[in-house]
Amino acid sequence: MEINKEIVTALKKAHSHLGNVIKMVEKKEYCIDILQQNLAVIGLLKSANNKLLERHLNSCFVSAMRGTNEKRKQEMIDEILNISRLSR
Repeated sequence: MEINKEIVTALKKAHSHLGNVIKMVEKKEYCIDILQQNLAVIGLLKSANNKLLERHLNSCFVSAMRGTNEKRKQEMIDEILNISRLSR
């Protein structure tokens, strides 16, 4: 499967599961069941995020590193470092 389709699939699944989590909370279902479903949503979002990063590194980042614009190269490195910090 193409990486873009994988990203969209993971995001759509997360969206669907999140709707279920909201309904579970509204119905005051058992907290552990809600937590488990919420963790599934988080896992799907992390998966989509990792695939987005992979796509970026293999396209935009590689392209910038092959170029001659040193300022742009540093900007790309800084962006990756910032995303890495945010994902922790």
